[in-house]
Amino acid sequence: MTIAPPSTDAARSDADTLVVTDPVNGSTASTVPRATEDDVRNAVARARAAAGAWGRTAPAERGALLHRAAEHVRAHAEELAALNTRETGKVPGDALGGVEAGVGTLVQYAELGPLHRGEALRGQFGAADWSVPHPRGVVLALTPWNDPVAVACGILGAAIVSGNTVVHKGSERCPATIARLNALLAEVLPDGVLVGVDGDATTGELLLEQDGIDVYAHVGSTATGDRLTEVAARTRAHVIRENGGNDPVIVDADVDPAWAASQVALGAFANTGQICTSVERVYVHRAVAEPFVAALVAEAERRTASPAAEFGPLVDDRLRRTVQAHVDDALQRGASARTGGVTPGGLGAFYPATVLTGCTDDMLVMTEETFGPIAPVRIVEDFDEALRLAADDRYGLAATVLTNDTGHALRAAAELPVGTVKVNAVFGGAPGGSAEPRGASGAGFGYGPHLLDEMTTTTVVHLEPAPTAGAAGTTDTTDTTHTTGTTANAGSADTTGGTP
Repeated sequence: MTIAPPSTDAARSDADTLVVTDPVNGSTASTVPRATEDDVRNAVARARAAAGAWGRTAPAERGALLHRAAEHVRAHAEELAALNTRETGKVPGDALGGVEAGVGTLVQYAELGPLHRGEALRGQFGAADWSVPHPRGVVLALTPWNDPVAVACGILGAAIVSGNTVVHKGSERCPATIARLNALLAEVLPDGVLVGVDGDATTGELLLEQDGIDVYAHVGSTATGDRLTEVAARTRAHVIRENGGNDPVIVDADVDPAWAASQVALGAFANTGQICTSVERVYVHRAVAEPFVAALVAEAERRTASPAAEFGPLVDDRLRRTVQAHVDDALQRGASARTGGVTPGGLGAFYPATVLTGCTDDMLVMTEETFGPIAPVRIVEDFDEALRLAADDRYGLAATVLTNDTGHALRAAAELPVGTVKVNAVFGGAPGGSAEPRGASGAGFGYGPHLLDEMTTTTVVHLEPAPTAGAAGTTDTTDTTHTTGTTANAGSADTTGGTP
C-alpha cells in the first residue's frame, strides 16, 4: 500500500479498475477490478466472522491445511511467475524462484505452527503456572510488489497457522499476481480465513478506517509504515512493519577487490536494485578502491548489456524518475558516473546498472533508499571511518561487511544499529532466521519463527487446587497479595510468584 496519490504511470486506477502496464514493452499487463467501499467492509466482516472458529481449530489441523495450500500454489507456480513478470518486469527465473520461495515459506510455517508453544513456569509448591499463545484475531496484511509472492506467503502463512484470519491487500503495481495468489489459497482454506482486497492507496485508507482489525502487518515504504503506526495509536492494533532500507556495505583493505566487486554488484543490481536489502551505499578502503571500482564497472556493464530476461526493467516510470533524480542530485554535487546514470530511450522502464564515484555523505544516493541499480561509492581511509559512516543513518535494516579481519567483523556485528549484519555475503542466511529492523526500517520480527510470536498474544495461567469440602478452615491462609513477580509489585522483596 502506498499513501501517496495513485500513479498515472504503470499502475493507473479509475473508479472501477486497476490497469498495470508491462514495464518491458509498454503493453497492458493486467486489468483488475478495484474493491469498492462495500467490498472493503464485507472483507473485514468475513474475516471477523471466521476468526472465532479458526482460532479454535487445532494447530495441527491448521498446519495440515496450510500444507495443502502450499501444494496448491506449487501446482500453479508457472502461472503466478508469468503474472509477476508481466506486471513488474521481474525476470522469469527470479519470478519463478520467488514463487518457489513462497511455497517453501508456507511449508515452513505449516510445520512450525503446531510446534509454537508457551512455557512452563515455576511457582509455589502444589500449583501449576504456564503461558499459552493465542491468535490476535484479524490481520490486515499489506504486501509489496518487488517479490510479491515470496513476501506475501511469509506474512500470510504465519498469520493463518497461528489461528488468525487475514484480509490481504497487495500492491497496486501487481494486482493480478496477488489476486491469483489469494484465490489459490482461499480455494483450500475455510471461508473467511483469507479474504483478498484489490486496490490502491484509496483502498488502503478505507481498510484502515475499518473496525475489527487487530494487527497491521506491512512490508513496504517507510511512509506507509509511519501511517500505520499513526492509525494504530487510535485503533490499538499491533503493528509489524518491515520498511525501507539504506543498507551499507564496507569493503575492507584486506579483501580481493574483484571478489568484493562481484558481491557489491550482486547486492546493488540483483532484481534491478529493487530488493529491500539491496546494497545502497558502498564504503571502500582506499587501498583497494581503484581495482575495486574497475571491477565493479565491468560487472555493471555486463548486466546492462544483458537481455531483459536476465537484467529486467524497473517496475515503472514513476520509480525510474525517482532513481534518475537521485543520480542527477549526485552528479550535480560533484559525483562522476563511471557507467550508466542516463535514462535510456525506447519502450519500457529500463535503467542501466550505474556506478557513481566521488560520492559525499549529503547526496540523496547516500542518505535515501534509491531502490534502483545504483552503486554509489565513497572512499574511506580506514575501517573505523567506514564503520562510523555506515552506522550514521536513520534506517536500520541490514548491512554487509567484506573483510578477512575477524576483529573487524565482530566490531561490525556489535556496533552497526541494524537488524542483520552479513559478513562476506550480501545475501543469504540460515533457514528459520528472524531479524528485527530498527529506526525508519520498521519494528517487530517480520519473518522467521519469531513472526509467530508477533501474530499471537500470551496468556499466563496460574492454577492451584481449591480446598476440599469441609476443609476450608485448615487451608493455608497466608496472604499472597505480595507474592507476585508482576510489574504492579515489582518493588516487593518477595517475588516468588503467584497471582495478585
